[in-house]
Amino acid sequence: MRLHSARPGELNWLLLPGGPGIGSESLHELADAMEVPGAIWLVDLPGDGSNTGHLADDPFRLWPHVLVEAAEAVPNAIFAGHSTGGMYLLATPAVRNHICGLVLLDTAPDYAWHAEYVQMTQDDPLPRFAEALAAYERDKSTANLTTLVVESAEWNFNPAGVDAGREMLARMPYNREAVDWSDANFDHTYEAQWWPTDIPVLRLWGTDDRIVSQRGWSAPKYVTPNVLACAVPGAGHFPWIENSRAVTEAFRDFSTRLASPKAD
Repeated sequence: MRLHSARPGELNWLLLPGGPGIGSESLHELADAMEVPGAIWLVDLPGDGSNTGHLADDPFRLWPHVLVEAAEAVPNAIFAGHSTGGMYLLATPAVRNHICGLVLLDTAPDYAWHAEYVQMTQDDPLPRFAEALAAYERDKSTANLTTLVVESAEWNFNPAGVDAGREMLARMPYNREAVDWSDANFDHTYEAQWWPTDIPVLRLWGTDDRIVSQRGWSAPKYVTPNVLACAVPGAGHFPWIENSRAVTEAFRDFSTRLASPKAD
């Protein structure tokens, strides 16, 4: 956990990146856009992002349950998970006992999104991504993984944001082992194990997100009165890159709900 910024207030916002295999540095621009009371923390799971020092022999044996440790570390915690990060949160029911709010960013309630993602990549192939994938399969180095992710930028961002998105993806830390663990143990079997109805939830996504389908959220069990649903227009999988103003407003509205006794 690394402190990004702090404003007056008693809340602690814990930002968990997606990927997996990408560092929480991918959420710097999100944190910059969040005009919220309290402290904002960037969280990396063991063996992921910049969290690679002093590791156990198998850091992934702690995934994703180690998230409870982060939630316990600060009072008045609000956990915010982007993409796979949100899925890890929803796969860990014990987190509920230690948070007063939940934010789900371009994430999904089950693994059905993955098939739609694969179909999208087939319908809209990127030749340079295919070349990078072939290079990565020959040599699973960090450099080749970085190139592979950068070449996916046109799937992750709209044309207006693709240059900024490519620059952001190019400067991230990446971890191949985290990618492999999630592919083998999580991505293809994930189902949400809990859903909060007694704390405020912000579900936010880019209207043009082509990575993680939002179809699963239409199930009645997820359409509960405590949920603030915010579709960010003109934005893709990292909506704060293309429409930071809308993201700022969504978090401002959500903060008001957190402060209101009627939010529950």
